Amino acid sequence: MTLALFGLIILSVVPAMLSGFFNTKTVATTATNIVPIVLAQGEDPFPSVVNEKLTPAQQQAREQLLKEQGFSVNVIAKNLSAPLNLLYGPDNALWITERVGKDVLRVDPINGTILSKMPIPNVNQSGGQDGVLGMAFDPNFNSTNHIYIAYTYEDGSVGVPDLRTKITQFTFDPSTNNISEPKDLITGLSGSSDHNSGRMTFGPDGKLYYTIGDQGKNQLALACLNNMAQHLPTTQQVAANNWSTYEGKVLRMNPDGSIPEDNPVINGVQSHIYTYGHRNAQGITVGPTGDIYISEHGDNSDDEVNRLVAGGNYGWPYVSGYIDDKAYQYYNWSAAKNCPELKFNDVAPAPPGVTVKNESEFNATNFVPPIATFYTVEKNFNFTQAAKSCGKMASTCYPTVAPSSLRLYTSDTIPGWENSLLMTTLKGGKIIKITLDDNGTAVKGKPQELFRSENRYRDIAFSPDGSTVYVITDMGGPVQAIKEGPITPTTTLWSPGALIAFKYMGAEGGGGGGNSTTQ
Repeated sequence: MTLALFGLIILSVVPAMLSGFFNTKTVATTATNIVPIVLAQGEDPFPSVVNEKLTPAQQQAREQLLKEQGFSVNVIAKNLSAPLNLLYGPDNALWITERVGKDVLRVDPINGTILSKMPIPNVNQSGGQDGVLGMAFDPNFNSTNHIYIAYTYEDGSVGVPDLRTKITQFTFDPSTNNISEPKDLITGLSGSSDHNSGRMTFGPDGKLYYTIGDQGKNQLALACLNNMAQHLPTTQQVAANNWSTYEGKVLRMNPDGSIPEDNPVINGVQSHIYTYGHRNAQGITVGPTGDIYISEHGDNSDDEVNRLVAGGNYGWPYVSGYIDDKAYQYYNWSAAKNCPELKFNDVAPAPPGVTVKNESEFNATNFVPPIATFYTVEKNFNFTQAAKSCGKMASTCYPTVAPSSLRLYTSDTIPGWENSLLMTTLKGGKIIKITLDDNGTAVKGKPQELFRSENRYRDIAFSPDGSTVYVITDMGGPVQAIKEGPITPTTTLWSPGALIAFKYMGAEGGGGGGNSTTQ
């Protein structure tokens, strides 16, 4: 497959830009609690939809994916209810959170059989991006059987139902294949229909790192709400367990939810906040040297991969990507007194009342730039013109890839992959391999694009021996169509709500991923 199949610039949509579009559809199609179906041996993993006429480019892409050099490709489970997070467990099962299904599945990694379906109690899932979010295994899972799960719930403590997020420790019972004994680590975190982020991992220091998004504030339906990504708590707020300023942050906590003694002191206050100034970090992983990395959705450009530095400020919403005064400007819709009367549009000149700031006006001594962006475009980039072929799904044409997770591949099984970051993407329909330099502070060479398809790749995991790459896909939403000419979207996904296994079979014909394209 060549770059000509999908243009010189590989683009995708930030899902929040289309939350109203595809989340309504998602809720409607998952309300019946469909039981996942295991595919029969030899079944076509990407069957054509009835009356679907494939273009030559689409047909070639399907054939290409099914014979990716060095890999076999099999969809081993389907009809998953908005799968969000995927982990290969210490019990040798795949664990999947179903955001809309309000549960966690354990799946046989060989044949896709559902080993157990574990409901999460008191989850509130109403649409958008709420529900069951991310999870992490206790580093001592084999002795404690503890797993940590984040999810949104309805808090009625102030009399008016309010969507919140909590992280809860559960204990897995292998005799019943279920979880029980919920113990809340932290409650009362912000919850939203947009930009919850909700990914977590344990660091080599034994601390739990958790990404919490900016809740979609200052954009679309939430344009009149103040974005809190740069706001920091007071000592009084921390003492009162008031976490309202934790939006747009990465949190670091002890396994019991308390604040570590060595957490950074920011603006004179020590809290759970490890870094701040984030938009929507849906990927987090530990790098080859022990550093923590996140992948983060940009606005209309500049998706980011960031290396976390304690106390670091990553700029959002004043900066997207680098401080370069290129395509991004901060439109503060929430500052407009007449905000409810305005029609949101952040690719056109700002209407009166909406303040606009250039990135160079942001001055923070602790600003940390990303190690990579997808993609930074020039100041004169015409978003309106770029989106013409995408119609109502305009964001499909914007210069982003919509990174949905980030994982470190540590095995030497697949040649050239060891200690690489693998980043799944939604609107671009690909997995991007990123190689770090020896210090882990920069990207070495060009990112490599793998497994191109008309799927929204949501998360990724690896078998212990490194031979199999597991991927879960969104059950709905737009993705870039594989075709010649201008970028156009399609909502006909090849394998919606599925678990796909890419198994490395050897280096025949050029090695693992030999047919993939590079940017």
